[in-house]
Amino acid sequence: MKINLSLLFLIIFTSVGHTQVMSSSMDKLPDYQFRAIAEIGFLGVAAHRIQLGQNTTSFDYVKQGGQSTLFPTSRLSLEVDWKSRNTLVLLYQPLRLETEVVTREDILIDDVLFAEGTNLNLLYNFPFYRLSYLRHLRIKNDKVSLAIGGTLQIRNTTISFESANGEQRKITRNVGPVPALKIRGSYQQSQVLSIQLEVDGMYAPVSYLNGSDNEIIGSILDASLRQTLAINEVFDAFLNLRYLGGGAVGTSDDTSEVSDGFTENWLNTYTVTTGFALEF
Repeated sequence: MKINLSLLFLIIFTSVGHTQVMSSSMDKLPDYQFRAIAEIGFLGVAAHRIQLGQNTTSFDYVKQGGQSTLFPTSRLSLEVDWKSRNTLVLLYQPLRLETEVVTREDILIDDVLFAEGTNLNLLYNFPFYRLSYLRHLRIKNDKVSLAIGGTLQIRNTTISFESANGEQRKITRNVGPVPALKIRGSYQQSQVLSIQLEVDGMYAPVSYLNGSDNEIIGSILDASLRQTLAINEVFDAFLNLRYLGGGAVGTSDDTSEVSDGFTENWLNTYTVTTGFALEF
C-alpha cells in the first residue's frame, strides 16, 4: 500500500498541536534556546550488500569487501528550541567506508568484470544532511518528555569499485531527498542523569515520492539510546549507542549510473560514540 508521507506529517502535526495534557516543566523553558552537539567514536558494519545491475554479483562488503573492521565516525548538530514546545534540528553525518581487498573470485559490478586476484579499491561514501522538526507533547509527568515530528534528509552518495592499476572502474553517484518520521523521548533519572531515545525512520515506495512509474522500495532507520550526565547548567556529556541502516531495491529510469537501472543496496551499522552538548 502506498503511503502519502505529506498527509501523514500533517495529521501528526495537527494532532500534536491539539494535545491538551499539561506539563509544568515545558513552560519553564526560555523563548529561544540553542544547543550545539558533537560526538565521536567508532562504527561497525553488521551487514552490507550491494548489487548494481540484473544478473550481476550480489557483493557482500563485510565478507568480500573488507568492511569487517571498525571505522571512525562523528556527528555534528545544531538545535534551537522556541516557544517551549518546538525544536528545529540541523544535522550533518559523514559516513565514509574505504577499503582495499584482493578478490577471491570473479566479481561483476554492472558491466565491469573484476577477475579473481584483482587488487580492488572500494569506496562507499554516504554522508547526509538532515533537517528535522519536533513538536513537544505536554505530559503531566515532569520527568518524562516526548516529541514527535518529521525529518527531511539529503543523501549524497558516491560508490566506487576500482582496480589498483586503474584499468577497471565502476562509479555511481546519487543525490536526493529522503523524508522520514521522527520521535524523541527522554526520562530524567536524577538531577544530573537522564536517558534519551531518538528514532528517525521511513519505509515507503521511493517511486511514489519522486513521481517515477517504476517501483523502488526504500527505507532508513536511525535509532539511538543516549545516557547523559549534566556537568553544569549549560554543558552535558553523554555516551551514545546507535543503529543506522537502510537502503533501496528496484529499477529506475536513469541508466546513466547502472546500465539496466537495477540497484539493490542494504546497509546495517552500529556506532558507539561519546560527546557533549552545549546550550547557549
